[in-house]
Amino acid sequence: MTSAELLIDAFDRIRDEVYQAVTGLSADELAYRPDREANSIAWLVWHLTRVQDDHVGGVAGTDQVWTSAGWAKRFGLPFGPGATGYGDRPGDVAAVRVEGDLLVGYHDATYERTVAYVGNLTDDDLPRIVDRNWDPPVTLGVRLVSVVSDDLQHAGQAAYVRGLLERR
Repeated sequence: MTSAELLIDAFDRIRDEVYQAVTGLSADELAYRPDREANSIAWLVWHLTRVQDDHVGGVAGTDQVWTSAGWAKRFGLPFGPGATGYGDRPGDVAAVRVEGDLLVGYHDATYERTVAYVGNLTDDDLPRIVDRNWDPPVTLGVRLVSVVSDDLQHAGQAAYVRGLLERR
């Protein structure tokens, strides 16, 4: 297995988890929060997809799917186009109220762009420095593993919230 195949497998797994968390739920169910401070499935999936879109677009040197393909307009959220959910407060989380098809559609578009990029990477690409704002500087490999880690954590949280919702 090449490093590119490994990364594609990781992003496939994230997509599978997103589908399992979202499929078959209404907008009201996707907006369910166990309490006023908790994240909803909709927010978690939107956020993990925004992080993937932002970070992969950054290292690939491409525009984000969110803005270039019109997803920001379709979602109609009260955030600026660069918002990824980082630092959101409970009111921001509550504002992410959308249908599952929209969440999955945006995730699919981001996934397609992601695997097209990572599918062309070689082992020699991974040590490239992509962010000098950290000590040590962040390499492409570290950045992509960070995205995978963050996305899987949030997908797991979405699955947990779905479990709570279904047991109510």
